[in-house]
Amino acid sequence: MPLPREIPVGFDHLGVAVPDIDAACRLYAALGLVAGEREVIAHEQVTVAMLPLAHGRLELLEPTSAESPVGRFLAKRGAGIHHVALRVADLAATVERLQAAGVRLVHATIQIGTGGHRYVFVHPSSNGGVLLELVEGEP
Repeated sequence: MPLPREIPVGFDHLGVAVPDIDAACRLYAALGLVAGEREVIAHEQVTVAMLPLAHGRLELLEPTSAESPVGRFLAKRGAGIHHVALRVADLAATVERLQAAGVRLVHATIQIGTGGHRYVFVHPSSNGGVLLELVEGEP
């Protein structure tokens, strides 16, 4: 029997860092996954393409600067999984609980991302080395 959850949480997307978003989109298009309109997130210095899946999405991330977080990720680790994103119903309350529990956030301020969604990142040091994005919305 599953344990009851105080806060509903669901899978939102998997972020994948790529050096060439056009090439990545062509590969996924060959699988039948067509990206929506691309968006540049200036404060993250990244171009984003979202690919809808049956359950969740893939988010392709191409840096607009080598000095951006995704640019540094590519230089250090190469292309690949950048982050896992979970959807929470109340992001502000979740951030408050995490901070009270001593969880390290990349930025304590809620950011605005692709499609206008609200998000924060949990630092990998608080999550077993995995960058975790929390996105607000109904799971």
